[in-house]
Amino acid sequence: MKKILFAAHSLDLGGIEKALVTLTNYLQKKGYEVTIVLEKKQGIFLKEINPNITIIEYKPDESKNIILRKARNLIKRIEFIEKYKNKYDFSASFATYSIASSFISRVASKNSCLWGHADYLTLFNNQEQEMREFFKKRKYAQFKHIVFVSEEGKESFIKVFPEMKQKTIVCNNLIDGEKIKKLAQEKIELKKEKEIITFLNVGRHDEKQKKLTRIIEAAKKLKEEGYQFKILLVGDGPDSKTYQKKVKESNLQEDILFLGKKQNPYPYFKMADCVLLSSEYEGYPVVFLESFTLNKPLITTKVSDYKQVEGKYGYLTEKNAEDIYQKMKLFLKKGFTIQKKFDDKKYNQKIIEKLEDLF
Repeated sequence: MKKILFAAHSLDLGGIEKALVTLTNYLQKKGYEVTIVLEKKQGIFLKEINPNITIIEYKPDESKNIILRKARNLIKRIEFIEKYKNKYDFSASFATYSIASSFISRVASKNSCLWGHADYLTLFNNQEQEMREFFKKRKYAQFKHIVFVSEEGKESFIKVFPEMKQKTIVCNNLIDGEKIKKLAQEKIELKKEKEIITFLNVGRHDEKQKKLTRIIEAAKKLKEEGYQFKILLVGDGPDSKTYQKKVKESNLQEDILFLGKKQNPYPYFKMADCVLLSSEYEGYPVVFLESFTLNKPLITTKVSDYKQVEGKYGYLTEKNAEDIYQKMKLFLKKGFTIQKKFDDKKYNQKIIEKLEDLF
């Protein structure tokens, strides 16, 4: 039985965390001995982890006293090395932003991997030096493999680090289609108004990445033109209050509903007629897979792997409110008929083959 370790920050609500839960639960069922190391043993997804998976907390000291902090963290690192050095057949730093996860993964196995969930060149506004510094701090060159969840992520990384081309691969996120379909049947209090087209956005309320103001501005124009619709926003984040204020100022309180965090968002997918993604950038959007699985059309900005949507699963938009408004209006007038049924088992099998090569 192969021993596999994944390191991450926490299991709070988010695409990376959801992908980690799906992946580790799947691998545990396949017979791997799985360990997850978290900086913070917390989050809405903790209870979804299979009880046979070991969860360890490795919490870096955050003291404001620099000398004290450095001394305590040095002791933590030494203790971790003594206990876990090369104890695993494979290890991955799954949350790229976490420096602690990078350390944990590199210690736990000689077969270590750094997982990338974004097009980092876009994330850093094409500032190559900033991107270099980010990956240097995570000691990228010491990993045996670099994995990206999208082609765009891989290509932008190789552009900045051409020497890593042979080490870098693409491996999309797994999807638990059966679980998603089952969870979508859960009863919820909110009822759909039969004649009203309902849009859905699921994700963290973080304007830098998610750009929900684009949806709000598009909705304002549609309402001014007399269109009737509902937009459900599932999730929260640092910009929730800003969005709520903007919705109120635009007199859209009856049209845009803030539903907060939901451990199970899938009944809202079932209720919706169309899923909205307004992001500036994404890794591989988990919401694509969720929409494909539940047979829901998408309106999405041109984020990573958007070509999978084009023509088959929905409408593409440029990264601005005007084009989102135009595509929402098109959907309100004509809808969208999905052209190709998504086969989650076939999709997963290709990913498993890549993972087994890595292991």
